[in-house]
This record gives sequence, C-alpha cells and structure tokens, in this order.
Amino acid sequence: MYTRQIEIPVSETVLHGVLTIPDGAKSLVIFSHGSGSSHKSPRNKYVAGVLQDEGLATLLFDLLDPEEELNFSARFNIPLLTKRLVEVIEWARADKRTGNLTPMLFGASTGAASALNAAAMRPGEIPAVVSRGGRVDLASDSIGNIDSAVLFIVGELDFEVLRLNRSAMSRLRGPKKLEVIAGASHLFEESGKLERAARIACNWFLKHSSFPVGSTAGKSTAETVEMH
Repeated sequence: MYTRQIEIPVSETVLHGVLTIPDGAKSLVIFSHGSGSSHKSPRNKYVAGVLQDEGLATLLFDLLDPEEELNFSARFNIPLLTKRLVEVIEWARADKRTGNLTPMLFGASTGAASALNAAAMRPGEIPAVVSRGGRVDLASDSIGNIDSAVLFIVGELDFEVLRLNRSAMSRLRGPKKLEVIAGASHLFEESGKLERAARIACNWFLKHSSFPVGSTAGKSTAETVEMH
C-alpha cells in the first residue's frame, strides 16, 4: 500500500491531499468533498478506507487552499470547484503514479455537483460517479451530458435532497441507480448508515471500473432501491 501526502499544482494555487494506492490497483477514486469539509473529513476518510480495502486507489484533496477556504462564498462557487476538480483529474492522468489508473469520482453534498459537472466535461473518460447526499440541483445544466454510470445515495430522511436526486436521475441518459438508505439523514450519522453507503459506493465502482464509458455491458438500467 502506497500512501503519501501530496501537493497538486493547479492554475491559481497548490492543493493539498492524500494519495493512497493499494497493490495492484487499476482504478483511482477522486473525492470531491462538500462545502466546509476537507480531505481530513472523517466520513470521506472512512469511505476511502472501504474502497482501499477492495483494491481501489483513492485521492482525497482540498478543493480550496487555506486562504480561499476562509472565503465563505468560495465554498459554494460550483464553477470554481468544478474547474479545480477537472484540473486534478488532468493532474492524475499525467502523474506517473496514477496515470495508468482509471479515474472515477465520489462527491458528497455540494461536492457531488462539481463531480457531476466534471464528468460531463470529460466525456468518455470517467466510467463511474457516486453522489452521496448530493446537491445535484447545482449541476442541473450538466446532467443531460453525462455518459458515466451514476449512482445516487440518499438518506430516507433527507427529504429535499431526495426529491432533487429523483428529479436529476430522470434526466440522466446513461446507466443510473438511486439507493435510498432507510433511517438515514443528510450526513448518514445514524448507526450503521455510513457503513452501508460506503459499501454500496464501493460495489458500484468495482462493477463499473472494468467497462468502457458509455458501454451498457454489465451495467444497471434506471433503478431505485430502498435499503433497510
């Protein structure tokens, strides 16, 4: 297992994160966290650990530098966050440690919007995207252009976000699935709920990492699942 603190140069600044590559990894899951969070988020670190245990490489990083993070409005600047994520995808494709790994995206809350936007901007490149409690309404202009397999994971008690995710799912053209976690709220803080969400996300990435983007082989059609 290779794990390093890393610096990622982007156009305006340098972003900080953690790159972990299990032995034999073939795919890299790039995390886009929600507003006010960071690459040290316990929730995303937990999900990353589940993915690593199944042989998936992970990249947790901060979308903003420390000075930018102090600007509250920057946390909700979806075009900026999307631009940063796309630059990080490009960095990963060029870096010798990750260049041979297939990039996939995991977004939480507002980070899901930048993940969906980035997938739309990189057609044919991102096989799978997972949105956990995603503010998918902030990516409404991109939804119809995504060719990735998209999984929405939403808590049953996260009523408004669940409504938004149902609406977004109806507009996706590729393979898609909505998993509704019974008894879970927006942050999946209830006992066992984050664990359930992490396992579902892991299975989605494993299932779709071996298929070309846009392929229907082995992929789900539109589906909603209520988890108990």
